[in-house]
This record gives sequence, structure tokens and C-alpha cells, in this order.
Amino acid sequence: MSKSRVPRLFLALALLAAATAHAQLFRAYLTSDGNDANPCTLPQPCRLLPAALSAVADKGEIWMLDSANYNTGTVTIGKSVAILAIPGAVGSIVALNGGPAISITAADLVIALRNVVIGPVAGATPGTHGIHMTGASSLSVENSLIANLPVDGIKASGAGTVTVSGSTLRNIENRAINLTDGPSVTIAASRFIDNFVSVSAFGSTTGTTAAAINDSTITGSAYCAVHANTSAATAIARIAVLRSTVERSTYALCVTTNGPPGTTELSLGSSLVFNNDQSWYVLGGGTVLLSLGNNQVTGNNSATGTLTLLAPQ
Repeated sequence: MSKSRVPRLFLALALLAAATAHAQLFRAYLTSDGNDANPCTLPQPCRLLPAALSAVADKGEIWMLDSANYNTGTVTIGKSVAILAIPGAVGSIVALNGGPAISITAADLVIALRNVVIGPVAGATPGTHGIHMTGASSLSVENSLIANLPVDGIKASGAGTVTVSGSTLRNIENRAINLTDGPSVTIAASRFIDNFVSVSAFGSTTGTTAAAINDSTITGSAYCAVHANTSAATAIARIAVLRSTVERSTYALCVTTNGPPGTTELSLGSSLVFNNDQSWYVLGGGTVLLSLGNNQVTGNNSATGTLTLLAPQ
């Protein structure tokens, strides 16, 4: 190799190493005055989430350092990542232009959203969902707000898992959490306020769709606060509510079938069902509403169907 080619070779290797390092940041940063031409480092932050997602390594983190909207269209997440706003900042991800704020279609990802706000933006063409997950991945939403959306707050279908903790979902026009055909959700210490339906588990194919709700408050649901429903004989939809309050809703607890009866169950323990138009609405074959017998169901106008006391285990 000639001596003249050696410096060029070293330069090429150095540029390649720099590009690789750029694409493999453990932590990428966003600010309201950032630039997507930057490398998304702390000294040179980027502006929008797609740029940060390109820069961050799988299983890395994206930090929003101040208050701003951090997307201009649907953000498709295709790697395991944690996205968070620092304390005191409003890290906003908006749903606009007829699509969801966040889309997750890949499988086997582990995604966390912390201290973020998801909703529409005034003056823009409305979006649909806050988060739409069709891939069999794991999603965690922590200490966040999802509000004012025209369709669903979180929609998950397939074999994915969702965890919602310390969060508020309010003023959702369809379902705050909408599970269809296979996913499961665990909800802890969260608030559901003035949604059409707050938590829905629906099965139309083989498999189990499940929701576990604990230490949470569901108030002001225009239709069902909690709704388990199936439309196929092979489908299973189960919801468990523990140490929670369900109040000021049209139907507090809905257990129904829509078509051939599947297995549709809702169980209730150590909870308050108060000041609803109907405390429960149980209708169709294969449906059952189970109570541990330690609930307070009071101040409701009426009920449809039967509540069954669950035998001690």
C-alpha cells in the first residue's frame, strides 16, 4: 500500500467510527431550539423525535429537556427505547393529520414513555389515537397524561402487553384503553376522567384479552366505565378491578356478548361502585360478573343482570 493511501484509509475509518457512534447513542437529547441536523447529543440536541430515534441505540433513552411539541406527524417506534421528559418539562407528542401520535407495529420491543403528554394540537387536522400498538411488544406508560383524543387513548391488538401507572387518561371520545384480540394491560394508581369508555377488553378470535385494574379511579364515563365483551365462541375477555373507585358513569361495569357467546368475565374486589346510573350491565350468554363480597356498591340508580358472589379461595 502506498504511503499516500494510508492517511486516506485512516480518515475513512475515523469517519465510519464517528458515524457508527452517532447511530449508537445510549442517550439522545431533544430541545425546543434543537436542530435535527445535530447529532442529538447534550451539547448539540435535536428537535424532533424521529431524529432522536434514528440516533439512539436499541434499549437507549431519549430525553426531552424543555416544554414543546416533539413531533410533526406519527412517530413510528421500531426499537426498544425509553422516551421521557425531565421533571418540570411538558414533553408533548401530538396526534394530528389523521393518524396516531405514536405507532408501534414491530414485535419484541420494550418501550417506556415517562412524564409525557399525548393529545391533539389546536389548529391542525385532528389525529386518531394517542398510541396504536399492533406489534407483540411491551409498552409502559408512566406518570403521563393522554387527553382530548377523538378516537382511543391507547389501542392495542394482538399479543402485546401494556402497563399504565400513575397516569391520567381523560376526555377520550371512544375508549381510553382499547384492547382487542389478545393483548393484556395492567393499570395501577391511575385516573380515568370523562371518557366514553375508560377500559375495554374485546375478543373476536381465539385467545384471551385481559385487563387488571388496581388502586385507580374511573369517573364520568359516558357509556361503560369498564367493559368486557366477546363476539366469538372461542374468545375470552377478562377484567379484574381491585381497590378502585368507579363512579358517575352511565354503566359502571359492563359484561356483554355481541354474537356467539364467548367467555366474558369481570371480577370486583375491595372496590367502591357509587353514584352511577347503573351499577352493572350484564347481558348475553357466557357472561359473568363476580364479586369477592367485600365491595361497597351503593347510591346507584339500577342494575341489569346478575352479580355472582365469588366463593372464598
